[in-house]
Amino acid sequence: MSTTTAKVLYTGRTHTTGGHDGATRSSDGFLDIKLAQPHPAAENLFAAAWSACYIAAIQHAAALRKIKLAGSPAVDAQIELNRDGDSFFLRASLSVSIPGVEREVAQELAEAAHGLCPYSKAVHGNIEVSTTII
Repeated sequence: MSTTTAKVLYTGRTHTTGGHDGATRSSDGFLDIKLAQPHPAAENLFAAAWSACYIAAIQHAAALRKIKLAGSPAVDAQIELNRDGDSFFLRASLSVSIPGVEREVAQELAEAAHGLCPYSKAVHGNIEVSTTII
């Protein structure tokens, strides 16, 4: 959803090259990673980016509900690259730990986070996503 009144909060910029000397580097120098092959780097980078954003969304969902978290949430993200004939597709699973809250509250926060996290919104309806509270 894009509007003309939207405020840009952050812009990530990278330059990526392929091949045996492939690499990606962010414009701010924070990321500087060698990518000798496109996979598993792409899936690992996507898992890291999505899970980091998703943790922030869990914390935001808790704040909106005035739920005090005893500790920081953690997410184990798994991104699978699949092939079916000539078609490639992704599948994701997120294992979520939210310390210090009841399981039902953790489930509520995890579900709410999918409605807040831009990565969850981007993949909604496009890839199979399973979310498990651990």
